[in-house]
Amino acid sequence: MKLKKLTLKNFRNYKSFEYEFKNNKTLIIGKNAQGKTNILEAIYYLCALDSSRIRKDSELIYFGEDLTKITGLTEKNGMELELDITINPPKNKILKVNGIKKTKSKDFLQILSGVSFSTNDLLLLRGEPQDRRKWLDLAIYQVYPLYFEKLSKFNKIRLQKANFLSNYQINYDMLDVFNKQLAVTSANVIYLRKKYLIELEKIAKIKHRLMAGNEELSIKYKTITDENLSVVELNDLIYQKLEEIKEEEIKKGQCLIGAHRDDVDFYINDIDSKKYASQGQQRTIVLALKLAELQIIKDKIGQTPLLLLDDVLAELDNIRQNYLLDTIEDDIQMIITSVDTLAFDDDFLKNVDILKIKDGQIAQDN
Repeated sequence: MKLKKLTLKNFRNYKSFEYEFKNNKTLIIGKNAQGKTNILEAIYYLCALDSSRIRKDSELIYFGEDLTKITGLTEKNGMELELDITINPPKNKILKVNGIKKTKSKDFLQILSGVSFSTNDLLLLRGEPQDRRKWLDLAIYQVYPLYFEKLSKFNKIRLQKANFLSNYQINYDMLDVFNKQLAVTSANVIYLRKKYLIELEKIAKIKHRLMAGNEELSIKYKTITDENLSVVELNDLIYQKLEEIKEEEIKKGQCLIGAHRDDVDFYINDIDSKKYASQGQQRTIVLALKLAELQIIKDKIGQTPLLLLDDVLAELDNIRQNYLLDTIEDDIQMIITSVDTLAFDDDFLKNVDILKIKDGQIAQDN
């Protein structure tokens, strides 16, 4: 699986951009705030139809413009496929593969996979619960494309119920309809999140142990129950809880139970790492998680995903930096951003294409 060419129109600080990737390793160089990260964000959007940096798609559009386009020429199983995304709020985004419009997100998400690792991810443990939920959701999209639609359906029902609860007069029959729908959609999301985290933990434990010695990583999904229930059992439990607190929800005008309230906890030797782990320990956890994501994608889809590293090497010490670079297999396409080449040794730079960016444009050497 490769990205051969990227074309952008009105994306972030790029009026236009086009670059052909000829090597498995590409290093994007430039000072801060020049647009390096925006290139990786566009690539990841082709993989996941979302970005951890945004709350809404309109944030991706060049200031003053109405729409943005992201186009990627990819190669998978010896075949070239062109992916095209048009974002033109408030209209739905248009997805095309080889010029053919795709009405289902899952058909688009099955083509290009990637793992993004940025300096923001290093703050994952200390961030807000919604940051960890979004990290988890984006990771799941890569291996379970149907999850995108399940999560979208849940969010739609949740927003409809929240608007309903904001009314002064409540129709209890209608509330029961919302609760039944919310229980079903929430159960689907929670079940897949739990299933993914169980698989992720197995691999991340091994990766973490290789870097941290006798420190044992464990992951816990904080949701309505600690038990590993079936989707049907989760549905019944969530509906029961919603019935029990419906008067409280009416009083507060909020949806108090559902997948939107969940969180992820990380432990080192059974100690909460969000509260007590050092900065180095937290970075080791995140690095183990990202390498585990990479492995899961490769195992599940039988293809090597893209690896997008955004200014992250400068934030890692030599041990973690070397572990990351030495662990990545040669067949994985790696695209890295950095202020300069100082963080990389000469052997690494021998087989790297260097792309220089300045003010949202490809810089020409003097």
